[in-house]
Amino acid sequence: MIIWDDHFHVDPYHGLFLEAVKQFHRAGGTHLVVVYKTAHDYGFPGLRAEDFMKAMDFHVELVEKINRETPVKAYAVVGVHPAEFDYLARQKGLEYAKNEVMKALEYAQKLCLEGKAIGIGEIGRPHYEVPAEIWEASIELMKYGMSLAKEADCAVQLHTESFNEEKFRELGEYVKEVGIKPHKVVKHFSPPLVKVAEEVGVFPSVIASRKNIEEAIKQGNRFMMETDYIDDKRRPGAVLGPKTVPKRTKAFLQQGIFTEEDVYKIHVENPKKVYGVEIEG
Repeated sequence: MIIWDDHFHVDPYHGLFLEAVKQFHRAGGTHLVVVYKTAHDYGFPGLRAEDFMKAMDFHVELVEKINRETPVKAYAVVGVHPAEFDYLARQKGLEYAKNEVMKALEYAQKLCLEGKAIGIGEIGRPHYEVPAEIWEASIELMKYGMSLAKEADCAVQLHTESFNEEKFRELGEYVKEVGIKPHKVVKHFSPPLVKVAEEVGVFPSVIASRKNIEEAIKQGNRFMMETDYIDDKRRPGAVLGPKTVPKRTKAFLQQGIFTEEDVYKIHVENPKKVYGVEIEG
């Protein structure tokens, strides 16, 4: 059985790294989308485009190491986290920060075009309150990232504040404005608003708590599952532990909450559609 976790972090400095991936595999996991953390987490200052580019290269190397040294098939997603933009804007000024982040996002696109990554992310807007000009600039950068993904015909993973129906519809307007294929836009850390996301055309990557997935499957199987595992020994198991998606999937199948068709759709067909990758067991 193929089991895909759509948003998973690794950290060789502060976390379990390969051990976390092996825990995912031992629980029955097969495929991981490994999402860039921040330049700071990878030991770079995060004060210029080159810092982010070096951090992305380092991230790609980590993913290659997972593919070499574990049985899991891992894919890289690279970008600049909105909190990194916020930090840089406060340190160096808004225009400088915007320019540096745009250059870094262009590099993320290059890595996608070279086949080293399957998406740009996580990009978007901060999940906490920021001054209005940083909020507006974050939206500009999110749209810019989406336009780069459109050019490369790759996916984009979005990090945002907490979402509701209204926010999904707002995102739908941005997607139309940019002209990216809506199904290539992944709302990471999505609430189980599967029907609304389908109407808008974007893809929800739903946090795999029991309650969330039970609610999501009532609305259909057009979603992916994620842990947003942070891989930080200071916060073990945050946001959800590495075994969660395989364990939840298998338990729901046994309990009749998922059908085999649901499992295939969530873990094979949906990721294939979003990321354009061939997925083999």
